Amino acid sequence: MRQFNDLVSEVQKLSYEEKEELRFILGKYLVEERRTEIAENMQSSLKEYHEGLLNFSGDINELKREVQ
Repeated sequence: MRQFNDLVSEVQKLSYEEKEELRFILGKYLVEERRTEIAENMQSSLKEYHEGLLNFSGDINELKREVQ
């Protein structure tokens, strides 16, 4: 936790323009991490599909039971 606090203290010392640039860069990193997470979820789902582990249903009551 100390490293994070040190980082926050250092960010506070930056100029407004530097903080804006850091915000832009962090935004890009967050988008990329989310894309990676979505891709991993897709691969996992495809694997489950190919292994026959996924069940598809249009029955709302069955779907409700599945998520409980």
